[in-house]
Amino acid sequence: MFPQMRRAAGLAAVRRAAGGIASADQHHRLFQAALFTSSSANSSSRSHWFSYNGIAGDKAATHAVFGTMLFSTAATAIVEEAHAKEAVKFRPKDVVLYQYEACPFCNKVKAFLDYYDIPYKVVEVNPLSKKETKWSEYKKVPILMVDGVQMVDSSEIIDKLYTKINPGAVIDSAEESEEKKWRRWVDNHLVHILSPNIYRSISEAIDSFDYITTKGNFSFMEKMSAKYVGAGAMYFISKRLKKRHNITDERAALYEAAETWVDALQGRDFLGGAKPNLADLAVFGVLKSIRYLRAGQDMVQHTRIGDWYDRMENAVGVSAGFRE
Repeated sequence: MFPQMRRAAGLAAVRRAAGGIASADQHHRLFQAALFTSSSANSSSRSHWFSYNGIAGDKAATHAVFGTMLFSTAATAIVEEAHAKEAVKFRPKDVVLYQYEACPFCNKVKAFLDYYDIPYKVVEVNPLSKKETKWSEYKKVPILMVDGVQMVDSSEIIDKLYTKINPGAVIDSAEESEEKKWRRWVDNHLVHILSPNIYRSISEAIDSFDYITTKGNFSFMEKMSAKYVGAGAMYFISKRLKKRHNITDERAALYEAAETWVDALQGRDFLGGAKPNLADLAVFGVLKSIRYLRAGQDMVQHTRIGDWYDRMENAVGVSAGFRE
């Protein structure tokens, strides 16, 4: 993993370690204060953290206390993550994901890879020319190459990788299992709501393609073509999709889906209980594709899904993907 990714992963580990002893707001403040103390040994602000008793006047002792706290928290998190990684025996040497940045199916696969900390190279596909995937007979994304073997279809990719990561494990095949039910809901319902939302108007369509084209190695003309031609095309396509899936109000449908998912949690942190399962990762990945577009911002503002999304963001951690 690259140095920047390791540093970010370390910070994420500290945050996750703190998560078990405080509320979201509390461990955010604890994390920031610990970092502040470790880098600002002479600051008087640390006096707000403790009633010093016997060490009130001893700056060196105070610094040592905070340094020990931060080191202990980080060390615990690193040990815990090391144990988690020992269970993941599947470590491919070369993983390449061909994707569109705003593709919900691509983001499903990325959420899975990130959660299991499998490094992968990201290749952004030009949505008009698709020159990056001309070598493949499969004309959609995502395409995942794993040590030279092509994998396609996001749910099939995840199932295959899951069985490699968990040798001997059987993905729940019960027809009405909760996890399977909600994974089907993602593929058959949730994803179909997204396009009518992110391409709801010409301006939102342009904003979406502007976001997409910032992620790839496109020339100026390719960016302009994708941004305006692609946005115009998807605006009209989204109207057909809206009609096909019987959506009358795209935002209302998005909000309803978000609330339906929160209700399915039944008060649990995740559908999987104490940790995310494949359904959690699927919903998170799909919604991550729109999270910072106008539709995603509206969704978080007008529904209860924000807390679960934040928990998932912490659980999935820093992206294992990289670009060249």
